[in-house]
Amino acid sequence: MKYKAVIFDLFGTLVDNFTRQNNISLLTEMAVVLSLPKEDFIKQWSDSFDLRATGTLATCEENIEYVSKKIGLPVENAAIKEAIRIRFKFTRRSLIPRIHSIEILSHLKKENHKTGLISDCSVEVPAVWKGTPFANLIDVPVFSCEVGVKKPDPHIYYMILEKLRVKPQDCLYIGDGSSRELGDALQVGMYPVLIRVPYETSEDSARIGEEDWEGTVISSLKEVIDLIE
Repeated sequence: MKYKAVIFDLFGTLVDNFTRQNNISLLTEMAVVLSLPKEDFIKQWSDSFDLRATGTLATCEENIEYVSKKIGLPVENAAIKEAIRIRFKFTRRSLIPRIHSIEILSHLKKENHKTGLISDCSVEVPAVWKGTPFANLIDVPVFSCEVGVKKPDPHIYYMILEKLRVKPQDCLYIGDGSSRELGDALQVGMYPVLIRVPYETSEDSARIGEEDWEGTVISSLKEVIDLIE
């Protein structure tokens, strides 16, 4: 067996990245419900990404209250609940499997490859995870907001290796290159692969911290089969 485990990124890999316009539309809708200035809300929410992605802001409610204090305007409890509902609805829609995702994960399970996930995300993703088609196909999901570190911190890679009980050289890592994830996966000792589907452009996608990558590149999850066999 060439690789014992395949570890995936989530957004831009197993599911499509949401676009910058999608994100702006979501945050605008939340700002309107909260009666907060749109531009200020978008800026403060975007600037607080690291705090929610590492669990410092442990709930969506805490994040909204943090942003409202930064702006200097109060928000009502009923408005907070509605904004949270809007964000969770957006998250559920965002976790629709990309073409071939379920097919490939099912194949890996059938062939006794271990499967893992590392996602830089806020609390909404693990909250709805069990209701997604991925839950029964990913052996070990690691969400940054739950473990307190995010990519490219090497600790998050070592965490999943320990949970999967595999050595880094026995792992294939598939990601879209956000958060400089591929270079650090390589330094840890995994074999990283960039996925870049042809219909998704860097200008449209809400990627953070992209890196230049000169290693293996695939354009479809179906190509993972060729890499492991």
